[in-house]
Amino acid sequence: MKEGLRVILSGGGTGGHIYPAIAIADEIKRRHSDAEILFVGAKDRMEMEKVPQAGYEIEGLWISGIDRSFNLKNFIFPFKLMSSLSRSRKIIKKFKPDVVIGTGGFASGPLLRVANSKGIPTLIQEQNSLPGVTNRILAKQVNIICAAYEKVKNIFPSEKTIITGNPVRQDLLNVDKLRDDALDYFQLSKDKKVVLVLGGSLGARRINRLIENDLKKFKEEDVQLIWQIGKLYYDEYKKYDSVNVRAKEFINRMDYAYAAADVIISRAGAGSVSELCIVGKPVLFIPSPNVAENHQAKNAMAVTEHDAALMITEDELTERFEPCFFSLLNDERTRNRFAANIKKLALPNATSDIVDEVEKLISKKG
Repeated sequence: MKEGLRVILSGGGTGGHIYPAIAIADEIKRRHSDAEILFVGAKDRMEMEKVPQAGYEIEGLWISGIDRSFNLKNFIFPFKLMSSLSRSRKIIKKFKPDVVIGTGGFASGPLLRVANSKGIPTLIQEQNSLPGVTNRILAKQVNIICAAYEKVKNIFPSEKTIITGNPVRQDLLNVDKLRDDALDYFQLSKDKKVVLVLGGSLGARRINRLIENDLKKFKEEDVQLIWQIGKLYYDEYKKYDSVNVRAKEFINRMDYAYAAADVIISRAGAGSVSELCIVGKPVLFIPSPNVAENHQAKNAMAVTEHDAALMITEDELTERFEPCFFSLLNDERTRNRFAANIKKLALPNATSDIVDEVEKLISKKG
């Protein structure tokens, strides 16, 4: 392997694209301390804040997606695309990368297209069971595709698709040993069950309303809650923080949150699903309906079809949540079965396996 690797990573728009890219960058730096790493994102998107916080430089492109409904903003998309292709050429010419890695999102499209046209080795990492539009377009051109679900081989070229899983936090590998410390951290009783509610960093309005409406039922069942409300809704729901309800805008110690939980209620973003497989706790998925091609439901179904979790759509919550969830909460045999089965789906070495493929690509080019 050559010294002084130069790597460009591109992924953004959502945390589901950004954090896998950062995890890959961290593993590259761990192996090659002299590596030069540059991120390329979309201007005004969250990666422009999150990537520098992780210690990496980032360049921004003027790019966005196409609105699937009629929108006047779609008329400027061709101009954004041409601008981003031109900017990508300048970035690649100046940085001279040995490899370019895409994890999905608007900016990775023009960047990897330019890299492919110049013969630079390219790799994409697909988090979802149903690939996004950008990665579907890039799949025919890139050298290697690292995916999380076997089903994507029906969509991507199977001969260059490798099932690695999604990069996840390495501090989740041993949460089983942290339960007592976790309960102390959240100041919760060791004698009562704990339910962890996750709606994403911004929050999920429908899940928050669900929990609010069922607080009386949770109290009747003598259940404790760790409730991650999210940035958008915290001011509205923080009033429910109490002895048995830990109402949080954001949870800094996710390892402790997972360790404390007996049952988890969660959205079904790709990163969350991969984490929950490693954690190995019984889960009720409530997929967000506000995502492209309903991919969260498909992520959840990839777990439920293995008898490893429950899924309830938002439309079904009023009718099904209480009987399904509280039945699970009080059925130790089913909880244990779900926990064992979801653990079988875990791919804890994903980040390392992806960087192995990156190194192989660079070696072949050299």
